[in-house]
Amino acid sequence: MKVASKVIFLFSDTKGFASAISDAFRSNPSPSLRCLEDSFELSLEGYGIKDHKASGRIFHFANNGGIYQVSLVIMQHYEPPVLACAVNEVLSKIAGDKSSLIRKLYVPIIVESSQIKGESKSQSGALVYGIQIDQERETNEALLSKIVKPPPTLRIQHETLACCLHLLNVLKLPTLFLIGKTGQNLRNKSTEEFEITHTIGEILASATGLNYSKDSVTWNPTKTSRDSKEPWLALYG
Repeated sequence: MKVASKVIFLFSDTKGFASAISDAFRSNPSPSLRCLEDSFELSLEGYGIKDHKASGRIFHFANNGGIYQVSLVIMQHYEPPVLACAVNEVLSKIAGDKSSLIRKLYVPIIVESSQIKGESKSQSGALVYGIQIDQERETNEALLSKIVKPPPTLRIQHETLACCLHLLNVLKLPTLFLIGKTGQNLRNKSTEEFEITHTIGEILASATGLNYSKDSVTWNPTKTSRDSKEPWLALYG
């Protein structure tokens, strides 16, 4: 799977987070870049799964020479056990692309505050936590100043995040997870989610060089029931 050296990795969701982020970047990438849309559909028969495929969309931001500068990957939503297989297949294809020697992934995810345990009192009001994989390729200081490093005691009970953390550690792909926390302001949750989306969007813009257009974000999250228990969490550690 051919991608740029900088990859934003998203998952389709009912809250509209992935759509909001992609719309904000695609509406006005930058004067020197153009957006190219593609799609992928990968077989999962190697995992014994015949009724699902690992599919999604890719938006490449290319310069005038046609060279990809940033790729934005949006995977379809999957439930366990298909989730781990689909994510592993896509990440393996990205890791296997040798056209770029150095690749950095940015994985933004929004979680409920109720899914976060072990926060220190001084960090309980944090909006965005940052978790790095492969410390040898350090993230620049300006970017790190916008995120909060989680304490060693922090535990996040989120299936997709746990799956990606496990697989990316195995693949040893340099990655920065951006974890937005919602549910602190129960009276105005929609506004809170919009502001966290905007904060993550600005961090991604700073990291990738893309233009983030807040005015292009349409925030219409779908109402859903409370998150179900995540039975496969123990698999990923």
